[in-house]
Amino acid sequence: MEVILLERVGKLGQMGDVVKVKDGYARNFLLARGKALRATSDNKSKFEGMKEELKTKSNEAKGVAGQLATKVDGKTYIVIRQASETGQLFGSVSPRDIATLVSAEGAEVTRSHVVLNAPIKSIGQYKVPLELHPDVEVSVNIIVARSEAEAERIGRGEDVTVRREDAEDEAEAALAAAEAFFDPEAKEQAEGEEAEAEVVAAEPETEKKPAKAKKAKKKDDAEA
Repeated sequence: MEVILLERVGKLGQMGDVVKVKDGYARNFLLARGKALRATSDNKSKFEGMKEELKTKSNEAKGVAGQLATKVDGKTYIVIRQASETGQLFGSVSPRDIATLVSAEGAEVTRSHVVLNAPIKSIGQYKVPLELHPDVEVSVNIIVARSEAEAERIGRGEDVTVRREDAEDEAEAALAAAEAFFDPEAKEQAEGEEAEAEVVAAEPETEKKPAKAKKAKKKDDAEA
């Protein structure tokens, strides 16, 4: 589908450019958010009549975005979430969550400003871009942690997660110990293995005694 851009769109073009994009992208994003018009003859004429007004509004919005940028650029925000020992979240952190977090501290940011290709699904520190205007982009630091104390450690660059392999080994060992404690047969088998090990350890002692007795007998024969 061919569309007329009503504002600058990254990787597509500037205001007034006619570009060809996929139908789904045009309908669900560009047209739905008022960033473009279908490139029909009527809309081309319509755009020429509204071009100056669009430029004025864009410049005003750019000024507001610039003021907002000074408030949030490089700022750190902490998100507390529940997660496993390996750092996997029981849920996720979405663009809406980030917009709500930033707005709660006095900066009017919407979900559409947050440039996040996929929700955050593990604890850690993330640099998230905010497109406040087609010509104004900044970034914020998002720290996702299980507690405020852990967030401080992540901020210092510490690794607070447990490797998946280590966690699995510990879980297996704990499960085996629990089964041995609560399962009489397993407990009896473990006790039997311990007793057998003690018998094996004692066998060399019993072998040494006959050898010593045999040596003493040879000495007596020699004296006789």
